Amino acid sequence: MKQPGLAKRATSRWPPSPAEPPQEEAAWRGFEGTGVVPFVALLLLQRRPAAGRALLGTGPGCPGAGLCRANVQEQTRRQVALLNATAQELLGLYLKCQGEPFSSESERLCNPSGVVFPAFRVNRTSERKEVMVAMYKLFAFLNASLGNITRDQEELNPTAKELLDRLHNTTKTTRGLISNLTCLLCKHYNIFQVDVSYGESSRTKSAFKKKQQGCQVLRKYVQVIAQAARLLLPHLGPA
Repeated sequence: MKQPGLAKRATSRWPPSPAEPPQEEAAWRGFEGTGVVPFVALLLLQRRPAAGRALLGTGPGCPGAGLCRANVQEQTRRQVALLNATAQELLGLYLKCQGEPFSSESERLCNPSGVVFPAFRVNRTSERKEVMVAMYKLFAFLNASLGNITRDQEELNPTAKELLDRLHNTTKTTRGLISNLTCLLCKHYNIFQVDVSYGESSRTKSAFKKKQQGCQVLRKYVQVIAQAARLLLPHLGPA
């Protein structure tokens, strides 16, 4: 499966459905060139770090709205809080496992100024719909980025069990969060399509550049998830 050098847009749809890992490439290939990717394919595209914006569509009916659990909003709150609470630890563990010069020169090597996360223009006074959309864009991007980092670390540090476990657990939480956000957008706002963009992959980069891209993304993630938790958690309280 070729990795795009330029940003590539894909549209995700509700509902997500379980899929085994081998279905990843099949799910993508079936929609390459169409600009439309089912929601399950979006979740499986872990190796495509996202960059850009999301355009939402609405329709006469949301097929997955009835699948929301009664506690979906509280579960979403807990997932955001968990990601925020563990982000700094993940970055620290990542740096430790990369060795020198990353352990001692992380401020210089891991400067996240060049990492562009989706625009985050919501605050405590924003409408809840805007908040949910912003969250979806952010965590869809994060899900893809984590998959990219995990793949590189499985190649570069295959014995770093603690780091790999933490990356897998963070990705699992992020996927669950995306599923819950999709449900909430569908149920409350009849939004069931999201157009997302995927940027450059690290697959062909050198080992050093892979490590550097990973630490830059994770350092940016620490900053962004703290902002997200601070601004967005109040919107996930009781209606």
